[in-house]
Amino acid sequence: MIETRIHPETGTLLRRSVRPQTVKFGSMTRTVEVPGWYPDDDGDAIHSGADLAESDRVFRELKKAYAAHVREVRKRLKLTQEEAGYLIGGGRRAFQKYESGAMSPSDAAVGLIELLHRHPEEVEFLKSIRSAA
Repeated sequence: MIETRIHPETGTLLRRSVRPQTVKFGSMTRTVEVPGWYPDDDGDAIHSGADLAESDRVFRELKKAYAAHVREVRKRLKLTQEEAGYLIGGGRRAFQKYESGAMSPSDAAVGLIELLHRHPEEVEFLKSIRSAA
């Protein structure tokens, strides 16, 4: 027998089920299966803390992994946190937060970090246009 309940705000019929959810931090993503009470359409679902335990765990893993990734990219580019903050944006304090996992970089900063990760030689071009400004 399928478990059902009524959504307390919308009155929609919900069924106990599992659906994929994408968890993201920085440029890293992972899909996890999340149990919960779901409608037949894409409407509001209801989750308990236990339902979200796996997605919370994956979020913490991605946060830690992305912090290490940002630190590795910065060090590979031979930049201090202050220099990286100036070139990529956000300032030195922001890079401390990125590298500790306390804060995810903005989408623009993530784009530059990933571009420099793939093309480290472009750091010289970025330095040249930042110093000209």
